[in-house]
Amino acid sequence: MVAKPIVAATDGSQESLRAVEWAASEAALRGAPLRIVSAAALLPRMIGRQGGTAFDTVADVVREDRDRALAAAAHRAAELVPGLLVDTDPLTGPPAQAVTESGSGALMLVVGSRGVGAFTALVLGSVSRYVATHASCPVAVIRDETAAAHRQVGIGIGDLEHCADSLTFAFEEASLRQATLTAIHAWHAPQTDISRAGEAFTTPGALAVEADAARALAGLLDDWRQKYPDVPVSQDVVHGHPGRALVGLSARAELVVIGRHAHVGLPGPGSVTHAVLTHAHGPVVTVPSS
Repeated sequence: MVAKPIVAATDGSQESLRAVEWAASEAALRGAPLRIVSAAALLPRMIGRQGGTAFDTVADVVREDRDRALAAAAHRAAELVPGLLVDTDPLTGPPAQAVTESGSGALMLVVGSRGVGAFTALVLGSVSRYVATHASCPVAVIRDETAAAHRQVGIGIGDLEHCADSLTFAFEEASLRQATLTAIHAWHAPQTDISRAGEAFTTPGALAVEADAARALAGLLDDWRQKYPDVPVSQDVVHGHPGRALVGLSARAELVVIGRHAHVGLPGPGSVTHAVLTHAHGPVVTVPSS
């Protein structure tokens, strides 16, 4: 049986090569093969060369750039992890959909946070958020590496009843990395923000909500502690916008994990996902709920 691969998308930019490096290290960590993909972002109505000619069409140049990006990425991955099984796959079709579909059946799909602003750069950057919110597998969006001094994986838990998939992913990553796991549950009540400074955080109602959430989170994590006894776990229940709390966590964790529900045609990602993907200080993984 062939092992499921880690899939990394490249457009030739330094940001996407950083994503390939991260994916190669992740593949080595998991003992998985690495598949590198790249899409030729042809403009509408652009067609390939019909018949022979001494000159390259724009479409030819775009495809050549894609193929060079694949070769460079494969070389980078092989240099970083000697012996890693690496293959490449040129994609066709609309870039966002093509890259998203390339993650079907993968352990994880890895993309950069932005591209370089040329034709093939359209593959990443502007579509990375689309991929992170639509792919059927976990998606890692690689931003600048954090300066975290300690090995730590963070996870944001919003819905305590529908977080099994993201918790599984986070605990597996922490175990593989021999890292600690920090779980954050942030609750936000905008109507309390109009209260005088400090009042909203100390009223009996607010304290009761926080205490109930802490107990529920502790009970949930106890079940996972039994499954992963090698992973030290801590928790934090905070009042504030979840996105802001997770962005803060990303400054000290080497990886932040957030769950996401199946996309149902809404115009864009949720505010929490949007905030974390836009402002995080390091790699973020979005995990779909089954």
